[in-house]
Amino acid sequence: MLEQAKNELLSRVGPGTPMGNLMRRYWMPIAGVSELEQNPIKAVRLMGEDLVLYRDRAGTYGLVDRQCPHRRADLSYGFVEDCGIRCNYHGWSFDESGKCTEQPFEDVANPDARYRDKVRITAYPVEAKAGLLWAYMGPAPAPLVPNYEPFLWKNGFKQIVISEVPCNWLQGQENSIDPVHFEWMHRNWSVRLRGQTGPYSPRHTKLAFDEFDHGFVYRRVTEDTDESDLLWTIGRTCLWPNALYTGDHFEWRVPIDDENMLSVTWHFARVPKEQEPYEQTTIPTWHGPIVDELTGRWISTHVMNQDFIAWVGQGKISDRWNEHLGSSDRGVIMVRKRFFEDLERVARGEDPKAIVRDPKANECVTLPVANRRSLVEGMTRAELEAHPFAGFRLYPFQAGQPDDVRRAYEEAMGFTSATPPIDSVLAQLASAAATVERPKAKV
Repeated sequence: MLEQAKNELLSRVGPGTPMGNLMRRYWMPIAGVSELEQNPIKAVRLMGEDLVLYRDRAGTYGLVDRQCPHRRADLSYGFVEDCGIRCNYHGWSFDESGKCTEQPFEDVANPDARYRDKVRITAYPVEAKAGLLWAYMGPAPAPLVPNYEPFLWKNGFKQIVISEVPCNWLQGQENSIDPVHFEWMHRNWSVRLRGQTGPYSPRHTKLAFDEFDHGFVYRRVTEDTDESDLLWTIGRTCLWPNALYTGDHFEWRVPIDDENMLSVTWHFARVPKEQEPYEQTTIPTWHGPIVDELTGRWISTHVMNQDFIAWVGQGKISDRWNEHLGSSDRGVIMVRKRFFEDLERVARGEDPKAIVRDPKANECVTLPVANRRSLVEGMTRAELEAHPFAGFRLYPFQAGQPDDVRRAYEEAMGFTSATPPIDSVLAQLASAAATVERPKAKV
């Protein structure tokens, strides 16, 4: 259990809170580049702050306070100019640094006063990397946006999926260090959701948790594997401070505020060798629904939708003082301990864990990858279609993939037969969910 005061300390991320100060030391993925290609202005809420993300006509990105400092009008209804964003109420404009660049009436009526030089708007740096837009809300100098190895991989179809989940971000992140939930939530529950009573997944028999520079690794042995298995020798990554990395995708849990998070997924699907070379011109971004419109219940048909159900089921902010942790929760305990240590580091004016400042080290930030060979070198189409998980025609992680994204994926993969019905994919999910976490040694 975690006493209530400490639970509050880890959960609260608003301006001026200890955890808010810690999380603001990291770049956060907040949108897809392709989103602003369609509409250059997007209202966002991050760590309790209401902001506006934009791309001006020169291609520069900005993130500013949502309220114009003149008369507090909503800048998400403004419009972009060659430099910056302009308020639609009285025309005041601001650049990406927060500088007021024009006040149309004041500049004409009182040009010598230069009143615009006395007004600024809160602004945060934005960088584009790997098809994502990243924001930094902490003190200068900002660290580097980590250049993770998968961002450099070739011959892959990439997509970004975003969902708003109504619970605290830490509930999602603690899921990133919880291997046993795969056995029950993603395999066994999928069996029951299909109206069957078995067979159930092989049980976990051994777990290990190790810390490294960029987070933690969890390792496992199940009844049908041994210590030669890649998920024991290499494992999976709880990426610091707020993500999961499984090999073919990242899942970030970005705090919207204390009671809501943004789930941001970056997914890489290696195309068959017959499709090489493959160059993707635009990485699509789509928003995944979490509620079934017909029933009003949480969607439970896809892997991450199942995760969301576990997280929101704990409440807006989990009452961890009522927990009863077991030995499988050692990783959760380690993560919490590390966060408390990082809070102390930040209070001393030091960098927390996993901050990247060395440009040379950031040329390629390597992470543990159990199925590296299949992702980097690829498989033939026959090998891919025979694979129990990699050969899926429909995106298995979240519901709601748009038809145009699905068609682009099928074209990239070279799939020519008709897309299978959703029920056949769900049946495969039940039997193959463990394979996501248990790749064979040859891949």
